Amino acid sequence: MSGTIAAVGDGVDAWSAGDAVTVMPLAWDGTCPACRAGNEHICQNLDFIGIDSPGALQAYWNVPADVLVALPDGIALDAAALVEPVAVAVHDVRRAELAPGERAVVIGGGPIGVLIATVARSFGAEVAVIELDANRRGLIAGLGFTTIDPRETDQVAWVEAWTGGAGADAVFEVSGAAAAVLGATSLAKVRGTVVVVAIHPKPREIDLQRVFWRELRILGARVYQRADFETAVELIADGTIPSASLISKIVPLAETRAAFDDLEGGRAMKVLVDVRAGQETDA
Repeated sequence: MSGTIAAVGDGVDAWSAGDAVTVMPLAWDGTCPACRAGNEHICQNLDFIGIDSPGALQAYWNVPADVLVALPDGIALDAAALVEPVAVAVHDVRRAELAPGERAVVIGGGPIGVLIATVARSFGAEVAVIELDANRRGLIAGLGFTTIDPRETDQVAWVEAWTGGAGADAVFEVSGAAAAVLGATSLAKVRGTVVVVAIHPKPREIDLQRVFWRELRILGARVYQRADFETAVELIADGTIPSASLISKIVPLAETRAAFDDLEGGRAMKVLVDVRAGQETDA
């Protein structure tokens, strides 16, 4: 989300009404083993604000001051609404420890896959995206990425040719498909990294022989840390993130259900909900 502060509570000194902000929607307890180890963002008792507690799909939203992230002057609020998913991508790429000049394969060209590809490129990597949907491949190609339809191209042979037989430095599994998980390890180089980004609803089969043979790393990447949010703000503000290409449309709050239907049906990349459109502004 993005918006402006309408009012601040007692004792809040760092923020003022009218400030443009986004929200890093994580509240941790600070006492569990994960928090004590410095991994507060994956607190064992995490409150993911907006999922575990009320979120931003309302005209006014009351949040703790410490989850606010400032937006710079001049950044459009529609573009700034993408900070949270961009922060996901930043966290994923950082988890992979991608270095300039390395090569990455993104499996799945949905919104998060496109953002991972964009962030990885901004970090200096060369990126290819594997995607089944022709419309999405067209959008991704228009952003300057190489795309692969695995039904028409042998993805393993293509990646081997692209990398001189080595394999990709990092493979991001963003599709959530069982076949993609099984095939991901075959695309990674010796001591390469497979980052599991998609949320899989059930256990998946994985090629552990390949993991053993090439000494691969398999990493999970969940949510983000504050540094990821701050980097995401910078990438949107400087135009690195193609916000206009990713925002399919903006709808009023009353059309939220239809927006979810479009997303679930693959008819949109990102749909923004203007929670004030059609609402009383003097509430």
